[in-house]
Amino acid sequence: MKKFLFFVLIALLALVVAACGNEEVKPNTETNAGTDSDTTTKTEAEPEKKASTKVTVYSPHQAEIINPIVKEFQDRTKIEVELVTGGTGELLNRMKAESGNPLGDVFWGGGAESLAAFTENFAPYKVANDSEIDAIYKSEDGAWTGFSALPMVIMYNKDMVKEDEVPKSWSDLLDPKWKGKIAYADPAKSGSSFTQLVTMLFANKDDGQEGWDFVNKFVANLDGKVLGGSSMVFKGVADGEFPLGITLEEAAYRYISGGANVDVVYPSEGTSAVPDGMAVIKGAKNEENAQLFLDFLASEDVQEIIVKEFNRRSILGDVAAPEGLIPSADIPLVDYNFKWASDNQEDVMKKFQDIIIGK
Repeated sequence: MKKFLFFVLIALLALVVAACGNEEVKPNTETNAGTDSDTTTKTEAEPEKKASTKVTVYSPHQAEIINPIVKEFQDRTKIEVELVTGGTGELLNRMKAESGNPLGDVFWGGGAESLAAFTENFAPYKVANDSEIDAIYKSEDGAWTGFSALPMVIMYNKDMVKEDEVPKSWSDLLDPKWKGKIAYADPAKSGSSFTQLVTMLFANKDDGQEGWDFVNKFVANLDGKVLGGSSMVFKGVADGEFPLGITLEEAAYRYISGGANVDVVYPSEGTSAVPDGMAVIKGAKNEENAQLFLDFLASEDVQEIIVKEFNRRSILGDVAAPEGLIPSADIPLVDYNFKWASDNQEDVMKKFQDIIIGK
């Protein structure tokens, strides 16, 4: 009997242990409810997007123009500007090479027709005061907007050129006495130099070869001296390395207003006043800041700064020309075919390079 009760107790104990081992452990819903809810929210909710605080600007402008304008923009907006500088052609080709993964946000500078040749690399954008800008200073599709109007001039050093020898026309540059004494930048590296080349073609379009006969003679008179950048032209003339140079009006007038013994001529056959451009790079990682930067550059106060400080002509009709410069209406201008210059840039560059190498 005792033995029977012993086995019954053992059996009951086994049943109790088995029941405890199979019991489902339920979570404390009150303790874990908040944790489960938070986990679901963090997983499914959109991550908070932080506003960008920088913009990367590609620019061929000189430091004396870039630095004060960039500083003012940064002070006003607290947006950091990261600068990448170089020649117009160099930067445009870099931008194109990066099109699959754009590293720049803004392209600021270079002749507008050079920018127009890269339209597919820009995101159309019309600045805030677009309605105040004359149609000749912006593209119809909004791919680029002008920054300033830039007449091209012949700059000369008054210590090296007698008053009665000052060239008055493009054709005067062909005089043998100026052989090897004319500063001119490579149009493959300088957007303003490309504009000058096309301007000379238009000014001499009746030479029998649509201007190329003149360009052939002009290149021969350079005597192999084609400079690596536009800044080397006006600096070279001001420093006395060259008596003559073809450059931007505003670059020459910076030296004139600074007291350098130099002056300029507007060629009698006509020159051009094509604007330098600015644009938002397509696929820009900081697109909103890029648009703000363009709005800032086109604003009236910045346009007044470029007139007063840099002797540039504004793209805004209400902003007067720099003091000391002749009125825009008095500058003889060629019939500059903007679309032709843009559409034929590659062909023009090839012909020029063939002339340089004597091909």
